[in-house]
Amino acid sequence: MDARDKPGHDDLRKMSALNLRPYRPEDEAASIDLWHRTWQQAYPQIDFAARLEWWRERWRKDLVPKASIVVAEADGALTGFVTIDGDGYLDQLVVDPDHWGSDAARLLVEEAKRLSPSGITLLVNKDNTRAIRFYERNGFAPAGDDVNPTSGRPVLKMAWRA
Repeated sequence: MDARDKPGHDDLRKMSALNLRPYRPEDEAASIDLWHRTWQQAYPQIDFAARLEWWRERWRKDLVPKASIVVAEADGALTGFVTIDGDGYLDQLVVDPDHWGSDAARLLVEEAKRLSPSGITLLVNKDNTRAIRFYERNGFAPAGDDVNPTSGRPVLKMAWRA
């Protein structure tokens, strides 16, 4: 399948009730809240409220200026986002827990692939089997082991190549 056969951005929008669009500065509060709620659901043993200021600073200084960010929204509410930098590193794929199992994550990954057609790498927590299975279903393969420099948690490097 070459690039002409892949669904385009407009096709992705038609396949779902979700609307994908570029991140806007006014999305910051909703994005940070969504990050907090999603990670708290995924890892209830960790106090993500205590990490909010750190995350807000990282969002503003490391992700917004350096990555393409695409948000998913349904009925005007932010339901997810993906960040992909110019080197093809997918730092964040976040979907509201109320939308887990929907098309949101798949559509956001397809958009990241469109934005980085030469390939994508990412790190995923090794104990997050749900996320690992999702990435494998979407064409990613294990590419090595690593350790998250912030949390010290073991992570799996995964890669997708066109």
